[in-house]
Amino acid sequence: MRLDKFLSDMKCATRSQLKKDIRAGLVTVNGEMVRQSDFAVDENKDKVGYKGTIYEYEKFVYYMLNKPAGVVSATEDKKDKTVVDLLKDIGRDDLFPMGRLDKDTEGLLILTNDGALTHELLSPTKHVEKVYECTLAEPFDVTQKEKLEQGVDIGEKKLTMPAKVAILEEKKIALTILEGKFHQVKRMLQAVGNEVIYLKRVRMGGLVLDERLQPGEYRKLTSEEVKLLQEKK
Repeated sequence: MRLDKFLSDMKCATRSQLKKDIRAGLVTVNGEMVRQSDFAVDENKDKVGYKGTIYEYEKFVYYMLNKPAGVVSATEDKKDKTVVDLLKDIGRDDLFPMGRLDKDTEGLLILTNDGALTHELLSPTKHVEKVYECTLAEPFDVTQKEKLEQGVDIGEKKLTMPAKVAILEEKKIALTILEGKFHQVKRMLQAVGNEVIYLKRVRMGGLVLDERLQPGEYRKLTSEEVKLLQEKK
């Protein structure tokens, strides 16, 4: 791979700026200064330095975020802070959220630059399980559970797909759904005569939220966790 492409893929700067900086001696490969933009880099082994920062090539990156309430699931917003704004000092500017969580919803959200995998996982035909912990306004009963597990009318052409429900406390449940419709969990609970007052996603497919992450904190996915996502393709 060309040196300028390596650094461009890492979103260090524009291609034209990188060419200038390489000629100016601001780039090293394995500790040695290189001034040729077309210098051949082995992206699997070489360590490239740019303005004092060492980069190891990663075409795709994946971060787990414990999304806090009050932050929108977008790359930019004129009024509110976005989930992308929370990821600081990672040397990338090409990340986007894998799906959405409502502004007031907390929990598991993946940020990545892997568009193909994101498209696959969000496809309605994939039916990837998503688990939410729901705190409710009213006590939850068996009748509500049975309705959710059969599918309920939330104003769409069809009933929701059957959900799985685990009762955790009198006013707290774990709800597993296979779809991702707008405000779906809140609308499902409204359909059975209850109301969600706190919502947190704790699992997506085989990937479970790292409870060590406080709201707003994030970390890279391990290779094993990335495989869990890819297995759902």
